[in-house]
Amino acid sequence: MSQHPHHDNQFDLFKQRRFLPLFLTQFFGAFNDNLFKNAFLVLVTFHGLTMLGMDAQTVVNLSAGIFMLPFFLFSALAGQLAEKYDKALLARWIKVLEIWIMLAAGAGFIWHNASLLMFCLFLMGIHSALFGPLKYSVLPQHLKEQELLGGNGLIEMGTFIAILLGQIAGTMIVQTGQHGEKLIVFACVSVAIFGYFTCRAMPTAPPTAPNIKINWNIFGETMSIIRHVKQNKTVFNSLLGISWFWFFGAIYLTQFPDFAKSVLHGDADVYTMLMAIFSLGVGFGSMLCEKLSGRQIELGLVPFGSIGLSVFGIDLYFSTANLASAQYTLAGFLSVWQHWRVLADILLIGVFGGFFIVPLYALIQTRTEREFTSRAIAANNILNSLFMVVASIMSIILLSMGLGLRELLAVVAILNIVVAIYIYTLIPEFLMRFLVWILTHTLYRVQKQGLEHIPATGAAVLVCNHVSYMDALVIAGSIRRPVRFVMDHQIYQTPVLNFIFRTAGAIPIASSRESEEMKEAAFSQIAAALQQGDLIAIFPEGRITRHGEMNRFMPGIERILKETPVPVVPMALCGLWGSFFSRKDGEAMMKMPRRLFAKIALQIGPAIPAQEADRTSLEDRVRTLRGDQQ
Repeated sequence: MSQHPHHDNQFDLFKQRRFLPLFLTQFFGAFNDNLFKNAFLVLVTFHGLTMLGMDAQTVVNLSAGIFMLPFFLFSALAGQLAEKYDKALLARWIKVLEIWIMLAAGAGFIWHNASLLMFCLFLMGIHSALFGPLKYSVLPQHLKEQELLGGNGLIEMGTFIAILLGQIAGTMIVQTGQHGEKLIVFACVSVAIFGYFTCRAMPTAPPTAPNIKINWNIFGETMSIIRHVKQNKTVFNSLLGISWFWFFGAIYLTQFPDFAKSVLHGDADVYTMLMAIFSLGVGFGSMLCEKLSGRQIELGLVPFGSIGLSVFGIDLYFSTANLASAQYTLAGFLSVWQHWRVLADILLIGVFGGFFIVPLYALIQTRTEREFTSRAIAANNILNSLFMVVASIMSIILLSMGLGLRELLAVVAILNIVVAIYIYTLIPEFLMRFLVWILTHTLYRVQKQGLEHIPATGAAVLVCNHVSYMDALVIAGSIRRPVRFVMDHQIYQTPVLNFIFRTAGAIPIASSRESEEMKEAAFSQIAAALQQGDLIAIFPEGRITRHGEMNRFMPGIERILKETPVPVVPMALCGLWGSFFSRKDGEAMMKMPRRLFAKIALQIGPAIPAQEADRTSLEDRVRTLRGDQQ
């Protein structure tokens, strides 16, 4: 990956050729998908277009499955193509295909042929399936790791804004009267052409596996890709998490036309409003991810997102109870105050969906081998399609059994709780990071300086002053790499924090007087962790300060470096003295909390070679970094 200047603002990526053409190409593709699809669904739902004698609700649910089926059938091939060929060149081929599909769809609109339109919807699914692995796997080729969260957030934001605008345009154009069909044909073909020209500006993205032999056996290659991804449990469960979001979202988005008509008693404009609110919510949540996580890939946002999805999904059920049955235009709908709660629920479902999905995409991109990233995204699309087809089938079955739309959406929100518990039980790292994120972002505003001194890979020891019971959490929440802490066994056993420490692989230690056996076991674990390339953090003072000043460093750090010579990174925490978790004015956590959202700082100095590090020099370095701040 070529080196690019550091950007403090994710929107600076719009000035970069390595990002903007991809963004625009994806934007126009998502816009066209929804321009076409929504025009088709509005004709079915509100204008009586029928297919093979099926009612409107069945056609709407069938269309969702038809569009997603190609993702299951062709994603494995798409992943291989994105590894084997230059992604910019591949994008051009895909966009030419889109132009021809839109020309065929034009004939379907003009002839009012629902079967042909459904077939074109299937073809657009093929187009999107081919482009999906490309758009996400090219990001880590062009962006630095600290730009990935912002880049993914902008892609998701742009996608959902494109969905919104496409749906609004599809609804408005198709309802313009006798010329609506001709206008929608012109719009769909024009947007496809715009997408082709924007993709031509994409910079070259060399193939990551040019020698790969294309396996045309769809099912064999699909199973091969999924088997490979399952070897990395964190990545695989992240794929499942994303697929669950699309299961959740597919049911909501598919039911919105009938929800607007039958539950909210609104017209097509009310349906468009619902889609607008939801899309803006996802876009806003996606954009906020970088801000909330400090440009890090913060897994703690994922449980936060899943909580919001269920809370506001369940509230949507209650907020739509006992609504008046009058028929509403958009203006009439907005004039009823009870409807604003409905809109708030839909907006917040979207926002928390953005929190949920963006870190998962960034995690997959950073924790998957570079030569397999496209196929990992392909595996994600396969699982997404499978989940969304199941969502479509489940919706049809439950609705045919007499379940109402409100109840269907509530069932999905409750199921989300069950799925979240299952995922976070399999990978406690998500829940651990959530607790760290909540604790540190609720209590403090952390200023971080010198993060570039933390090695991106390989073993190192971090040494820091010890001010409070929150020290480890502040450090863990500030550093991108997983950190294993060596800590006093009594702090290790602190309720709630113990779950975090255990999940993060913390190493409890005791003094010789307390337990010689525990002490020696701790040093053995430290040596083993460093040998396998882990990041170890210790507090060489051995205890939390009782007076605000640093205590002398203990000799344990010298023993660690003697047994396993690795670089040492000095760090200093400033501003925690006097907090609820410090020992100022009495024992920690035994006094009234104060200084919520207090400004604190983590200062990090350059790494020191093991042969130059001893406890005295390290203590001096940490004291210098700390300065006069307590």
